[in-house]
Amino acid sequence: MNTTTAPTAPTAPTAPTEPTAPTEPLKVTLVIGSNRHGRFGPVVADWLLTHLRDRADLLPRVVDVAETATLPTTLARGPEATAALTDITEKLASADAFVVLTPEYNHSFPAGLKNLIDWHFTEWQAKPVALVSYGGLAGGLRAVEHLRQVFAELHAVTVRDTVSFHNAGAAFDDEGHLKDPTAADAAAKSMLDQLVWWGRALREAKERRPYGS
Repeated sequence: MNTTTAPTAPTAPTAPTEPTAPTEPLKVTLVIGSNRHGRFGPVVADWLLTHLRDRADLLPRVVDVAETATLPTTLARGPEATAALTDITEKLASADAFVVLTPEYNHSFPAGLKNLIDWHFTEWQAKPVALVSYGGLAGGLRAVEHLRQVFAELHAVTVRDTVSFHNAGAAFDDEGHLKDPTAADAAAKSMLDQLVWWGRALREAKERRPYGS
């Protein structure tokens, strides 16, 4: 015997959900990656810190490679290395996200930055990294591409957009201000918007399930 099913009454439209409460600001550590004598990095770092501090969704801290001269390249954890790492490791481990500022030396990034990165592993895992570079004609972009490979190996996520300064010395005036900030400011906003999205997404994911579990 054939049977038919009475049509189901249409369901009432779902009421829109209330927006979630604002999340806590992300702790972001800016890593200044040059320790070369006469370096230009602090000029770019000051500009970048202005953008980080202007955002209510970010709480910035700084790790400067120039202040890590006691870290041996042998990765041997002696008394000097242990003392140097105390402050650095805490700033990396407690961060939700990173901004790494690098120049380009001989088509790559500085040895001091690589050494600081290599002294750590779990501190980078499942966190987003934004990359800012400066240099000559290439603007440090070859250093950025090398860093993407390094951070992928460390289980970090590099955000797509970057900020790069081509002929950086000519882009800033004698007081450290950009002569024409329009393009750089827009690029910084786009990059930091992506960093915040990834930082929140990864932080929420790790709260539900620890990375690697």
